[in-house]
Amino acid sequence: MPNHEMEKHSITQSVVLHLLPGFLIGCFYFIARQPVQSLGYPSIFSLVLAVAFILVPVELGYLFYQGWQKTGRLTLDGVISYCNPIPWQQYIVWVLPIFIAIGAIFTLLKPIEGVLQETLFFWVPTLNNGLDGNYPKTTLIITYTMFFIFVTFLGPLVEELYFRGYLLPRMKGKFAILFHSLLFAAYHVFTPWMIITRTVALLPLIYGVQRKNIYIGIIVHILANSLDAITGFMFIAGMSS
Repeated sequence: MPNHEMEKHSITQSVVLHLLPGFLIGCFYFIARQPVQSLGYPSIFSLVLAVAFILVPVELGYLFYQGWQKTGRLTLDGVISYCNPIPWQQYIVWVLPIFIAIGAIFTLLKPIEGVLQETLFFWVPTLNNGLDGNYPKTTLIITYTMFFIFVTFLGPLVEELYFRGYLLPRMKGKFAILFHSLLFAAYHVFTPWMIITRTVALLPLIYGVQRKNIYIGIIVHILANSLDAITGFMFIAGMSS
C-alpha cells in the first residue's frame, strides 16, 4: 500500500502504540528478575523471557489483528510497508555501511550513557549478562541459546515489522522520523540511559529502510543484536568443563 493511501495515526495513537509494548516488556522484565536470579540464572534471562512472552506475541499479534481487520484472515498483506524486493547486491551496499554507522554512534556516545546512568538512572538495575565467572557453563549455554533465538533473531524481526514496517509509515509530520526514533529509544524501558544513543543510532537504519526495504533493517538489527550473543558464546567456549 503506498504511503499516501495509508491511514495515519494521531500523535496519541503513535505514542501509545510505540510505548505500550515497551511498558509491558519492562514490567515483565523487572518482575521476573528476582525469580530468574533465584533459579540461578543471570538477569539477562528475564529479558529473554520478556521477549518470548510479551514482545513477540503482543507486537506480532497486533499486526495480525490489523491484517484480520482488513481482510478477514490472519495476514500481514496491506499491513507492512517497504516490502519491495531489491537485488541481493543492494543488501551488501546498504547493510554494511548502516551497520558500521550504528556501531560508530554507539561507540562515540558511550560516555554519555555512563553519565546518564550514574546521574539520572542509578536506581534502575543493570542487566547482568552472566559473563562474570559466577555462573556454570550449562546455565550460560541455556541462557545464550535462548538469547540467540529470541533476542538476536525473533525480537529484531518482529520489532522491525512492527515499528518500521507498520508504525513509521503511519506517522505524520515533518519530524516523524526523529519522533519515531525517540519513541523507539524510550520503548527500551529497561535501559533508559541509552535513550540518546538509540535515538541517534536508529536514524541511519530508518534511512536505509525508507530508501530500499524493510529487510535491510531486519538484517542490520539482527546483526547488531548478535554481537552480545557472539560475546556470550565466545566466553562459554573459553570456560573449562
